[in-house]
This record gives sequence, structure tokens and C-alpha cells, in this order.
Amino acid sequence: MLLVRDIEENFEKFVEGLKKRGFLQVEKRLIEIIELDNERKELQKALDETLNCSNQLSKKIGVLIKAGDREGAEKIKSETSEAKDLGKDLSNKLQGIERALRDRLYELPNIPNVKVVAGQSEEDNELLFQKGKLPQLEVDNKPHWELIKDYGLVDFKLGNKITGAGFPFYKARGARLIRGLINYFLDKGIAADYQEVQPPILVNKSSGLATGQLPDKEGQMYHLSDTNLYLIPTAEVPLTNIYRDTLLAENDFPIKMIGYTPCFRREAGSWGADVRGLNRLHQFDKVEVVQISTSENSYDVLEEMKRYVEGIIDSLELPYRMLRLCGKDLGFTAAITYDFEVYSGGQKKWLEVSSVSNFENYQANRLKLRYKTQKGDRKLAHTLNGSALALPRILAAILENNQTSKGIKMPSVLHPYLGFDFIEK
Repeated sequence: MLLVRDIEENFEKFVEGLKKRGFLQVEKRLIEIIELDNERKELQKALDETLNCSNQLSKKIGVLIKAGDREGAEKIKSETSEAKDLGKDLSNKLQGIERALRDRLYELPNIPNVKVVAGQSEEDNELLFQKGKLPQLEVDNKPHWELIKDYGLVDFKLGNKITGAGFPFYKARGARLIRGLINYFLDKGIAADYQEVQPPILVNKSSGLATGQLPDKEGQMYHLSDTNLYLIPTAEVPLTNIYRDTLLAENDFPIKMIGYTPCFRREAGSWGADVRGLNRLHQFDKVEVVQISTSENSYDVLEEMKRYVEGIIDSLELPYRMLRLCGKDLGFTAAITYDFEVYSGGQKKWLEVSSVSNFENYQANRLKLRYKTQKGDRKLAHTLNGSALALPRILAAILENNQTSKGIKMPSVLHPYLGFDFIEK
């Protein structure tokens, strides 16, 4: 959530940043927020003065009663009652203004970093580099949705029968491959000093609001109406919320967490070439890394996380590239995001497998996550997260890029985790 103070002090910067995202009537929105905040301040001042007056009157009543002046005490009691009524009225008005201000702020996304270009769509994302040779496959190569049928790895029909579209069953060596990837990704994170956390996959509304999934992505989240709980779209939500309403010390950093969870998203509703097979699902597995940083170090942390994700993809022997997202494609809460894509030989296209983002203090302001500096100052922390990695598309790329006429080769780093190095029919 944006800080009103920052909006006031950097008005033109915030206007420019929101325009990068394609927001309309930017100046009007920001002015409304500033005016609401000014009204909030005036009401708070009036309430404080009224409460102080009420307290002073109450003290006078005690003095007059002690002095035996009942008549004077009764007169002041009447004034005290009026002050309390006024205070109640001001308090109700203040709460209404605070709700209106909060709702307005919740509607605004984070301000993009200066490196982020405006753009019009994902087509304007900036390609920063590409590594690895594209696979040279045999003429009769297949996309993964045919391979998984041929080798009995994933069963979409069974998933549709038991649950619905977008909820596949992983079977036999397909299940072992998923489990092996999860364990490999977790071991890599632990070796890089990330603390493993196994979080719940259901969160309350406060958690969703704190990390910015709510209200922005409410329609994309599965909601249990009887308990008002939400299935998580990513482990980022419960992991980051560990530090909600927390005051850290500067020597508590670095804070590095890694967690595996199933993830749930309703967005996979339409079907076509881009969402066939494992490309987009309602339920999928993902290993997530989260870091919490001081405001001064967050961009160094971001570079570290990018190198970490790059190293994992590189170890899987997959060709990949990294893009910096433009303003129009940037996530609601992110100040900057780098996407990693792997090349899928059977589909002859690039598939996103990781997003690494710095949210700066946007989430921390919602979380009320602060830290105390060595000088005693209190600052909002910075939060960062990245996919390390999302499994379905990684699985798709491994199958497609390593297919041969005799079977499918497995990346060498996975051999100890799988118990096999080749999948035969």
C-alpha cells in the first residue's frame, strides 16, 4: 500500500508511475486520497481536543464534589455528557474517513521502479539475455500433452472426473518426477541458507489483504465462504505474513525463507494453444523463496535472488531467457519484476517458470512490518519473492526438450532424486 506522505512529497513521480501502468484519471485519484487524508487529520485533531476537554471536565467534577459543590459538579456533568456525545460522533466520522482512505489506497498498485518501461502489453517486456542452445529434436517430436499420454505420466481425464478441468493426476514416474523436482528445489534453497517452512495452504482475509492479493485478485482465488478462508495462489502469501504486525531489529536480517506448497488459481478458465496440457492449471506445485530486507539492501537482495533462480534453471540443462516486465504487465504489488522463461522444444515457444520481484515497502506498509535501525529509527522493511520454481512448465520443458525415439532423458542433477535417468514406454 502506498504511503500518503510519499504521494504528497513525490506527487509527479507517482503520477508518472501510475501512468506507466496504464491507470486513468491518475491525478484525480491521488488528489482525492490527499484530501481524504487532510480530512482525517482534521477529524483526528478535533477528536483529540474533545477527548482532552472531556478528561479535564471529569477532573473538575471530582474536585467540586470533594469541595462539596454538588451544584457546580452537576453543571459540569452536563458539559461532560455533551463532550462525550461530540467525541462519539467525531470518532464515527473518523472511522468512516479512515475506511474510505484505506479503500482508495487499496485500489492503487505499487509505483514501478525507474528501470521499468511503460509498454502496452507483454509484447513490450524487455529481453535482457538468453542462454543455452535450443534443442535439436527429431522430426517426429511431440508436445508434452502427447508425451504424458504415451508414457502414462499425467492423467487429465481422471482429474476431470474426480475434480474438474485443470486438476491433473500425476502417476507413476510422473509423480516421482514431480516429487524429485520439489526435493531438489528445496535442497538447493537450504544449501543457499534459505530456511525451509511448510506453511498452511489456507489463509484468512487479513493475510490476503496484507500481501495485496486482496482485493486485486479476489476473483482469481478460491474462497471458502463458510469459513471466509482462501486457498493460496502462492506460498508468498503465508510466508510473508509470518512477519505481519512485526517490529524487527536491524541485526535480524537477512531473513530468507523457502517453502513448497500446492497453489490454486481460478484463472485457467479458457482453453486454447497457450493453456493446453501443463501450461496453465487450477492447481499446481511450486517452490517459493521469500526474503525480507532493509530498505537500503533490497536491490542487492533482488540481484542475489535472480542469480539463485538462474542457477537452478541452468542446472536443469534447459535453455532460458530473462525479461524485465513493462509497466502494463507488472503485477499489482511489484515495483519491478524479472521473468525467467524456458524454451519448450515440442511447442516451440517460451514458457514462464519464475517471476522474481521486489515489492519495496508496498507490502510492508500493509503488513505493518517495520524494523528498528541501530540509530533507533523505525523504517518499513522491503519484501521480495521469487518462484524457485513453478513445476508444471518445468516438467513440460524437461519432457519436450529431452525426448528421443527411445524415450525421455532426465537431467543429470535429478538422477539421485528420481531413481531413474531415462523414461521408457
